[in-house]
Amino acid sequence: MPGDVVLELPAALRSELKPPLGPVYTDADRLLDDATEPIVAVGDIVTYHLLDAGHTPAVALVDERTEREAVDREVKTAVVGDNGPTAFDVRRSVSNPAGTLTAELLSTLRRAVDAGESTLVVVDGEEDLAALPAILAVPDGASVVYGQPGEGMVLVTTGPEVRDHARSLLERMTGEYSRARSALALEL
Repeated sequence: MPGDVVLELPAALRSELKPPLGPVYTDADRLLDDATEPIVAVGDIVTYHLLDAGHTPAVALVDERTEREAVDREVKTAVVGDNGPTAFDVRRSVSNPAGTLTAELLSTLRRAVDAGESTLVVVDGEEDLAALPAILAVPDGASVVYGQPGEGMVLVTTGPEVRDHARSLLERMTGEYSRARSALALEL
């Protein structure tokens, strides 16, 4: 596998990622009413809607793309800024090719979740799979929000059942799950 890729999504597993892992919302205010802190947002449009509703996620992972197309200027400016300040305290950049998870993304996610400051992680490549390790990285009862193409925003409230499902999906990816766990600083 190239670079520091530790897990790669095999084609056979793609269909298992299609069903949402929680309820789907089209209204950010309603989602925020049901969400619990900390909130990790995965995706530019999800992050944009949360910011537009007046809430800065504890961690947001974005790639300046939506459904493989560049996000429009309004979304980009609101989320990553336009050479100016953003709503986030800290900004990190990582590389993560499409359909993979790199050690860099996983360890940056872990540090961001543990930080006391809101963190924007700008991904060179693709952040789509980051919801799965985010579910493992946040404390029980926390929220992970990601986009469901053509439907809305999925709210995942973490707990044993959804963690087991996320772990099962990650374990069935091609690569080195033990390195992924280490990068996420999860107990073995």
